[in-house]
Amino acid sequence: MNTKRILIIGGPGTGKSTLITELEQQGHTCFHEISREVTAAAQKKGIEQLFLTQPLLFSELLLEGRIQQFNDAENLTVEYTFYDRGIPDVAAYMDYTGDEYPDVFREACKNYTYDVTFMLAPWKEIYEQDDERYESFEQAETIQKYLTSAYESYGYSLINVPFGSVSERADFILNTLKNN
Repeated sequence: MNTKRILIIGGPGTGKSTLITELEQQGHTCFHEISREVTAAAQKKGIEQLFLTQPLLFSELLLEGRIQQFNDAENLTVEYTFYDRGIPDVAAYMDYTGDEYPDVFREACKNYTYDVTFMLAPWKEIYEQDDERYESFEQAETIQKYLTSAYESYGYSLINVPFGSVSERADFILNTLKNN
């Protein structure tokens, strides 16, 4: 049995990581967001915001990490594997910043595809900035548009997750998967 790859996407601060943690606590196999790890590693080297100072390097590290996560799920024998962000996120963020990137990014978006994609919308009531999340809420809303555009351009149908408690959002996702 090949695992179905379930992607949870959305702009910064939409509740993706909290939702992934909830799904993991319910016993599901989850791959966590890696951008905070990349940012923290750069900060230890004295680079405050690698994404801002070296966006291509930052994005290459994210792409490499997300491809590794994708490959790590290849031989899993669980029904679902959940991902906090996917490979097309990398291209979407580069489009958002207006930075050029090599075709290897586009090829990765085409070659590594997910089965179902859930979109979490910006939610002002839960949005918080911190040391790794520097974007304002307004920037998060703009990033959301770039994410939507990128995923749709690669043929994804996005399922919008309604606002609600973490358990309500997890239930929505799991019930949607059962009914498909």
